[in-house]
Amino acid sequence: MRKTIIAGNWKMNKNIAEALELVKDLKIKLEGVADTEVVVCPPFLAVNAVSQLLKGSNIKVGAQNCYFEKKGAFTGEVSPAMLKEAGCAYVILGHSERRQYFKETNDFINKKVKAVLAEGLLPIICAGETLEEREKNIWKEVIKTQITGCLAGFTKEEVSKMVLAYEPVWAIGTGKVASKEQAQEVHKFIRDLVEKLYDKPVAEALRIQYGGSVKPDNVSILMNEPDIDGALVGGAALEADSFVKLVKFEKK
Repeated sequence: MRKTIIAGNWKMNKNIAEALELVKDLKIKLEGVADTEVVVCPPFLAVNAVSQLLKGSNIKVGAQNCYFEKKGAFTGEVSPAMLKEAGCAYVILGHSERRQYFKETNDFINKKVKAVLAEGLLPIICAGETLEEREKNIWKEVIKTQITGCLAGFTKEEVSKMVLAYEPVWAIGTGKVASKEQAQEVHKFIRDLVEKLYDKPVAEALRIQYGGSVKPDNVSILMNEPDIDGALVGGAALEADSFVKLVKFEKK
């Protein structure tokens, strides 16, 4: 049985004071939640303060990105070792915004995944198609290329520790949401692909999140599909009440 994972990607929002105010609220309102894994991913500058406040709680901390080198002359970058020391358990990699704005390739993301695993952190690896790719009906080829590139060279044991996130780029921050049928179809496609690349036990154990305008009014519809194991949440993770509703979605 795969444990649901709901992760909040705050992106470039919340200063340190605002971040602490939000997690103080979440810590109280999500106390006792055990059937869903909860992760918050604040901006780098707030990671350590947030992780200190959440010590001993049921909420884990993640980072939104990292670099693949351990140290060196890489101005502005942050290593997995630094994130681990700051209290991170997860790192989001390959988000569509990183691919689009910072031109990250599958090979580049693959190096980051290796570095993250080497530090004992867990990657949340994103994949998804643009509106143009969806309309041209080439989403399968796009996602297959992304997944196979990002997972290249990893063992079954390593893949079993990962989380994948399907993010239809056309649904991120637009208010548009893939229908439950569309989302389930892609999640099933990804799980079948992982089975072909590795084997059935690895595919069945792998958790796959949905990301793309997930909100309290649609979360239950999506999360109750058989191959959707959680959500990677953007805007709805920035307010305590909406994020709590997502975590406590009605399970059928």
